[in-house]
Parts: sequence; structure tokens; C-alpha cells
Amino acid sequence: MKTKPNFRKIGFVSLGCAKNLVDTEALMKQAEHNGFDIQYNPDGRDYIDAAIINTCGFIHDAKKESIDTILEFVTAKKNDRIGRLFVMGCLSERYKSELTEEIPEVDGFFGVNDFKRVLERLGGTYRQELVGERWLTTPRHYAYLKIAEGCDRRCSFCAIPSIRGNHVSRPEDEILREARILVEGGVKELNIISQDTTYFGLDTHHTRRLPNLLRNLAEIKGLDWIRLHYTYPDGFPDELFEVINSYQNICKYIDIPLQHISDRILKSMRRGINGKETRTLIEKIRNRIPGVAIRTTLIVGYPGETRSEFLELKKFVEEFKFDRLGAFTYSAEEGTSAFTFKDSVTTRTKENRLEELMDTQDLISHELNQNKIGKIMTVIIDRSEGDYFIGRSEFDSPEVDNEILIKRQDQVIAPGTFCKVRVTGNESFDLFAVIM
Repeated sequence: MKTKPNFRKIGFVSLGCAKNLVDTEALMKQAEHNGFDIQYNPDGRDYIDAAIINTCGFIHDAKKESIDTILEFVTAKKNDRIGRLFVMGCLSERYKSELTEEIPEVDGFFGVNDFKRVLERLGGTYRQELVGERWLTTPRHYAYLKIAEGCDRRCSFCAIPSIRGNHVSRPEDEILREARILVEGGVKELNIISQDTTYFGLDTHHTRRLPNLLRNLAEIKGLDWIRLHYTYPDGFPDELFEVINSYQNICKYIDIPLQHISDRILKSMRRGINGKETRTLIEKIRNRIPGVAIRTTLIVGYPGETRSEFLELKKFVEEFKFDRLGAFTYSAEEGTSAFTFKDSVTTRTKENRLEELMDTQDLISHELNQNKIGKIMTVIIDRSEGDYFIGRSEFDSPEVDNEILIKRQDQVIAPGTFCKVRVTGNESFDLFAVIM
């Protein structure tokens, strides 16, 4: 009979997106209930019996970060700071055989859905009754709520379906149970995530159930903010407009990755929508949700992107003045249809276009922020730094969007507190304010 490994202290590292973070938090809760001593982002100074790295394998930079982190922990293992090293998640799912051969110092590689196997390797057991419970790594007042796994879209540049499979909506009662547990634990803001949130329910009910889910979430007592991420432009459900306008605790915030505006590139990307339809949709969102903040994500340097097509994208950004915008250079990924295309745009051109686009957004954001001077806003305090409390408005998601710096006076304000502030100044991506 084999004896179980004598693990006690387990260190967890989560890389990549918020969806990955939710997985890590769920696994940490399982490990905690198995009696393990849990550490998040161990610093290497104290010995731990095992380290588990949840990796990202989405694009080149994310893969590099994952590999670099694994190698750092391999060094720590060689220096006897770690007993065992395990790797899981997207990178491990995608490149398990290559990683096993190239980094033999890792004691086990696991895929994205291998929670049970990871726990068994640690000597623990997976407990079904804990589904929906998590060991939060975010500040206690906000959390991410994942409503589905995988994706049915087949965008030409995206490897997610080949890594995480087709879209699978979580049961609504399970999602609501998790939301209630989080709120009971002090969470005031839930950020709704999945690879495509607007697809929710199509696989289980043959209809888009996101509006119904949002209604039920909005009825949870003590939940002050609900924020919607990763909506997809093709098939955007009109019913969302009514729901968002009907509940004060649903933030007037839409995260809608558009990727491009050129008809030719959108078609090649397999986005299911053209430039005219994209413009019409953004105008509709702004007309139907007064005061909404729209966040989008764009890709520059897609195979064959001409200077003219890039300038069309830049002009689109200048015209629509998105409240929040992120952009990336195209990354050729194995297993995607675009991987077979000639990556004709040079790395230098990609980087130059990215810089040019973000410089444009910098000016837009500065102008939009300047127009907020003198306005009264409700903010949630995330933390304090030096002479400032750092907060966010309903138009800002954690980590990726603007922050509001509130000058300290004599008051003590705990993280998670809502405050009324008056905006007194601005930078391109941040505001300055005073407590009312």
C-alpha cells in the first residue's frame, strides 16, 4: 500500500487572466479543507512542501511569463526551498509533452480541469460540496464570478477553444449560490467573467440567459456593484439594455472586445460582424444605456494588416472615443486558423502601431478625464498608498482601468468603503479627488 505524500505547506501561484484566478481560488479552498497550510504567491524565503503554478498559454508574452515562473521555482526547488513542484492550467494543457521533456524537474503537469488529480497527488480528496467556495486572493470587497467554461467561437487568432474546449454554461443555481457565499463573506462587487458572457445559456436553454442571471444576481442583498466583462459583439442581446437600466447595482459598464474595424480583417478573424455593424452596435449601446462606459480590446498587426487598415482602426478609435481601451500586437498561435497565414507584419511595425494607437487613446482618455473635473462621483476604496486613498468608480474594473486618487486628510477609510468624492484634477488614466 502506497503512503500519501507528507505535504503540509502548499504555495499557489496564478498567472494570466481572472478566469485562471478563479480556478486557483477554488483549488486553494479545496486544499484548505484538506488540512493544508495555504500560501498565495510564496516569496521563497520560507520552505514549502509543494508549489502549484496555474499557468497561462494564451499568447506569446503570457507563455513566456509562465515558463519564466516555472524556471524560477525549479531554481528554488534545487536550492531546497520547495519540496515538490506541480504545474497546471492552460500552458500545461497545451504543451504537456513538450514541457515534460524540457523541464523534468517538475514533478507533475496537469491540465485545466484536473483539480481532482492535483488534490490526489497532494494526498487530498476533492469535495463536491465545496463547489462555489473559494479562497479569495483579491481584496475582500471584490471578486470575479465565472459563469461558463470554454468557447464555441472560432476566432482565427484565439487558441482558447482548443485549450478549454467548447462553451459550457454553469448551472444558474450554482452561480447564484457562489455569489451569495461571496457576498456573505464581505464581497460588495462582483465582476462577471467567462470567455463569452453573452453566450451564457445557449448551450443549456437554447436562449441567451445572461439577462435573467443578472436580474437574479441584482436581487442579492448586500451586492452593491455587478460589472459585466467579455461580452461578444456578434449576437449582443438587446435585453441587456433593459436589465442594466433597471437595477442600480448593475454598473453602467460594458466590456466588449472588438479586435478590429476593417471589414476584411474582421472577416478573416471570423468575428461574425463587419465594421458597419460594429459602429451601429456601439452607438446603440450608448443610446440605450445613458452614461455607459465602454471598454474594448483591439489587435494590431494581424496578418496582412496594411497601413491603410491600421489607420482605419485608429480613426475608429478617434471617432468613438472609448472610455477604456486595451490593445495587443498579434501573436501567431499554434492550432488556430490564422497560424497558417503569412505573418507579414514585422515585429517592429506591430510595436510601432501599438504605440501609435495607445498614444491616441492616451489623448482621448486625458480629454475624457478632464471633462470630469468638478463632478461628484461614488467610488469604492481599494487601498491606501502614501498620501492617498485609491478608489474606483462604477466605470472602472479592478486592475485594468482608471483609478481615483483621493487626498488623505484626517479620516480613516477602510478598503471596501463607498464614498462620495468631487473630482479636482486628472492625468491621462487617473483622476484626483477629495471626499465630499
